[in-house]
Amino acid sequence: MMLKSPELPDLVYVNSPVLIRPANPTPKHSIYLSNLDDQSFLRFSIKYVFVFQKGVSLCKLKRSLAIALENYYPLAGRLRVSGGGPSSEFDRKLEVECNGEGAVFVEGFMDFTAEEFLQTADTPNRSWRKLLYRFEASSFLDIPPLIVQVTNLSCGGMILCTGINHCLSDGVGTSQFLHAWAHLTTKPNLPLPIKPFHFRHVFKPRNPLHVTSPHPQYSKTTPSNTHNNLLNLLRSLPLRPVSVSFSAAQILRLKRRCIPSLKCTTFEALAAHTWQCWLHSLTLATVVPLPPSLPVNLLFSVNVRRRLLLPEPPSGYYGNAFVLACAQSSVKELNAAATSANIHHGVTLVQQAKAAVTDEYVRSVVDMLDDRSVRTDMSASLVISQWSKLGLEDLDFGEGKAVHMGPLASDIYCLFLPVAGDVNAVRVLVSVPECVAHKFEVYMKDCCYSDDEDEDRINNDNGEQNSFI
Repeated sequence: MMLKSPELPDLVYVNSPVLIRPANPTPKHSIYLSNLDDQSFLRFSIKYVFVFQKGVSLCKLKRSLAIALENYYPLAGRLRVSGGGPSSEFDRKLEVECNGEGAVFVEGFMDFTAEEFLQTADTPNRSWRKLLYRFEASSFLDIPPLIVQVTNLSCGGMILCTGINHCLSDGVGTSQFLHAWAHLTTKPNLPLPIKPFHFRHVFKPRNPLHVTSPHPQYSKTTPSNTHNNLLNLLRSLPLRPVSVSFSAAQILRLKRRCIPSLKCTTFEALAAHTWQCWLHSLTLATVVPLPPSLPVNLLFSVNVRRRLLLPEPPSGYYGNAFVLACAQSSVKELNAAATSANIHHGVTLVQQAKAAVTDEYVRSVVDMLDDRSVRTDMSASLVISQWSKLGLEDLDFGEGKAVHMGPLASDIYCLFLPVAGDVNAVRVLVSVPECVAHKFEVYMKDCCYSDDEDEDRINNDNGEQNSFI
């Protein structure tokens, strides 16, 4: 049974927010954002939470952050509409004005221990929002690209929370920056192991534009039939975060449910399983049954740093260098696969979607996104973002690695997260309608049982399943 994450106690701000500027003067110019950077889909901040059992000197963190911003100076700048003017930020391209204005840094204290936080840290709740300073702004453009809050705990530990503008960096890039900051905290006299590359022209659209592939994950219109719109369903119902961790043994057990057998990665197996369980549980929440033929998408990010031919993104590129791959199946097919507990159907589709992401596919996406009216179609999609391979769990500012890392909040986007202390484990976090949250968790954990346990578990669960439906 899911434990409800406890409310965090009140936060006391130790000082007023300050701006941390680059340690030395940085270039003053604007930086072009690629079509992959400034999609409306990415106009938010990636919010990471790290828990450390021992705190780090705030003076040291500020000093090293200033040096890190000297290297990653766009994060100390501000977003603006390219060319200026009053046009909507969603209808125009964006750029970064590198002006050295600085990142927001906030210090807080909470009468709470790291151990208390860890007891139910798998499921974020609304009270976690106090872990990141809320910058009051009239629009997304007015929010500084980097906001940092360090919350010292009564046990001597600390919680580090960062908000990093997604238009400037993807998951690989944010990890690169955070590790650079940690490196400069612990080894201030040594050069960065990876020097950042700031410019985005490798992802400029072609002239003339040439869209050569179908991209069902994008659309100019939003489906009007609300009965067929899973996104509207999710927005209309109270949501509850569900967190399920998979050990290496459980992942192997899941892979054995791919019949006929296919060689597949951990991501492919977990993505297929989560997709099937997600759709299967949502069919219980619909007032009007979903049409069996309704297409349902699985969208997942694919890092294209090594998939491009010429030019290839240089080492240290920290902008958005991913595209959304799209696997598509029908309600009927996904439900059938979930009922049979066979992930072969989903794995095959995920592998095909990954294989489709070639150099030409990426160029086609970039060209298509030059049309500012194109949007990511979320109407019937599960979106998965993989944080479990970014090395974020290894972040160390000199007093030991984080004992927890994860998002500030849970959303309808699904995250694959690392498990501190177990490099082979993966935690799946996603918010689903409260009325089906338990059922979704049961479906997800189904593969965790050994073959000998399956029959007893199914027999014991049958009564509960019937009453739940």
